[in-house]
This record gives sequence, structure tokens and C-alpha cells, in this order.
Amino acid sequence: MKLNVMVRLKGAADFPMYFGSKPEIFRRARVLRKSQTVAEKVLWDRIRQGKLDGFKFRRQHPVNIFIADFYCHEANLVIEIDGSIHDEIEQKERDNWREEVIRQYGLQIIRFSNDEILENTDKVIAQLGVVLSKIKRR
Repeated sequence: MKLNVMVRLKGAADFPMYFGSKPEIFRRARVLRKSQTVAEKVLWDRIRQGKLDGFKFRRQHPVNIFIADFYCHEANLVIEIDGSIHDEIEQKERDNWREEVIRQYGLQIIRFSNDEILENTDKVIAQLGVVLSKIKRR
């Protein structure tokens, strides 16, 4: 006897940590995960798999229409890594708007430059540790 059973696959709406992201954002995030910058690789190696006080981070994580470089759902924390293009006035304005939108979801954002990560990784990790120590675990 064969039973017909409908299975509903979960979508972004079923996971509030994606903040209503559309499928195209997920596709773009997947591509970005395959082409990380050197700074992203260095930081990812230090924060992945709960290495930073047990907090779990995701890389290239959809947040509505944006993709966060790194995201910790438990801490409501977004980490952005900025290359030299972020020094340009137009890009700074876009970054400010983007941060304003992301903060509306109750997320905190911390930014580091590529140079900070590559030249002083331990200091970046220490700064993240301070931020995370102030966050109450859910």
C-alpha cells in the first residue's frame, strides 16, 4: 500500500535568522562562500566551530536583502570585513544605510578592515571576545 504524503520543505520564512531573505540572496551567499577573501579566511579559521567562547558563527549569511560576512544568531551580531573600497565616500554612505537597515532587525554590527585582520588577528579576536562577553546568551 502506497501512501501519498505531502511534505512541506522549510523556507526562509520558517527561520527568523534569515530576516525574510529571498532565494536569490541565498544563491549569492553560496557563491560568496566559495570565493572568500584572504581576510575572511583568516577570521573564519579563528571563529568557526565555536572557537570563540562557544559562539557559533555563519559565514556569508543572508540578512534580508543583504549578505553579512559573518553572523552569530545567538548573539545577534554581524561582523563585516571591509576592503579599501569601503574608504570611498559613496561606499561609506551605502554602508551607513545598510547598517541602519540591519540594525532595525535588532542586530549589532562590528566592522574590521582587511588590514586589521591580516596584521593583528589576535587584537580582532580580543575585541570580538569583549563584545561577546557583554551579550547575554539566549
